Amino acid sequence: MISMIMVLNQKGEIMISRQYRDDVSRVAADSFRLQVIAAKEASSQAPIRRIENCSFIYTRHLSMYFVALTKSNVNPALVFEYLFQKIRVLKAYLGEDFDENSMRNNMTLIYELMDETMDFGYPQNCAVDVLQMYINLANVKPQDEPEPEQLTKQITGAIDWRREGIRHKKNEVYIDVLESVNLMVSTSGAILRNEVTGRVQMNTKLTGMPECKFGLNDKLVIEKESAGGKKKPGVEIDDCVFHRCVRLGKFDADRTITFIPPDGEFELMRYRVNDNVNLPFRLIPAVQEEGQTKCSINLKVIANFSEKLFATHVVIKIPVPKNTSKAKIKNSFGRAKYEPEQNAIVWRIKKFPGKATCMLSSDMELVRTVRPKAWERPPINVDFQVPMFTASGVHVRFLRVYDKSGYHTNRWVRYITKAGGYQVKI
Repeated sequence: MISMIMVLNQKGEIMISRQYRDDVSRVAADSFRLQVIAAKEASSQAPIRRIENCSFIYTRHLSMYFVALTKSNVNPALVFEYLFQKIRVLKAYLGEDFDENSMRNNMTLIYELMDETMDFGYPQNCAVDVLQMYINLANVKPQDEPEPEQLTKQITGAIDWRREGIRHKKNEVYIDVLESVNLMVSTSGAILRNEVTGRVQMNTKLTGMPECKFGLNDKLVIEKESAGGKKKPGVEIDDCVFHRCVRLGKFDADRTITFIPPDGEFELMRYRVNDNVNLPFRLIPAVQEEGQTKCSINLKVIANFSEKLFATHVVIKIPVPKNTSKAKIKNSFGRAKYEPEQNAIVWRIKKFPGKATCMLSSDMELVRTVRPKAWERPPINVDFQVPMFTASGVHVRFLRVYDKSGYHTNRWVRYITKAGGYQVKI
């Protein structure tokens, strides 16, 4: 596994190093300094280098390099994840923009964190909440100092993301289903790319150590539940990635999402949907070039979502030729303006009602060029946000909270769909 962790400044000087195995030495740092930092290759080359039979895996924070050394065949994704978690832990202790000076002023603290987060080259506990319970700055004292027995359970137990004894006056759970729609449409109107990437964000304020069971309208689950009866529509959810609190064994067995949640905000899962995507907007462009001096663009935009909903912060960027001098624009609602620095007409609509249709037409005057060049016609880009709408059709079926005391839990669910890469070629 990992043999050594080093932190170097932009001059290549070793600020902090911790050796976990004796198969590498600090002499190896000199070769990294000369071949990577001094050669200024860190920004242009891959963050993995093989030098003198030793692998260097590194990432940057401001002007500092966090470097892991190993001679074994490790999983690089695991090493990168550890380095990212290490930086996240240091941000929690030293501030978001910790620099070289703050590192030098807290050497003892950093060495403590290095020893707690890694043992003999194997990553250990990197949960900030747990680390702050027993490693803190000299002027900071935890509000609720745990008993030694509880602390041992917290450090060595399977549930390190939640401590015991949490109490809230009101037991509440906030669920946000956030989706991003990616679309690419050809000039003929054929869909080249069409997918939705989503994530479920939760904010839990629950007392004790509750167990939660979370359900979406997953097609596999619904078909299993309605076997032999009336079939209900479901959504094919692919590429699920879960927070480590989720019991993956149970999900693999029967697709149920069961977990003991962390206290506060966390990302429960990510997913992707490719089939039966309900596109929020349909765009119908028409472009006509009249010689070298004139060009006209007509655009029709149709909202496909329910009339009870509305889109906000709609921005449509319609590209125009680079040699455009003037543009006469007519649009049904919103504000449209030719912005030369973007080589585009930017159409902004604060509130776009569902099932509405709007039109834009523009006549442009072009400056005649010495060497005529065909206009490349970049795609139209659309940005928007539609509250209480999911393009994939995913929705929360239930959230059950099980606790020994059997308290009542208030639940709130919110859906938001945004544009990812939403493009239409013209």
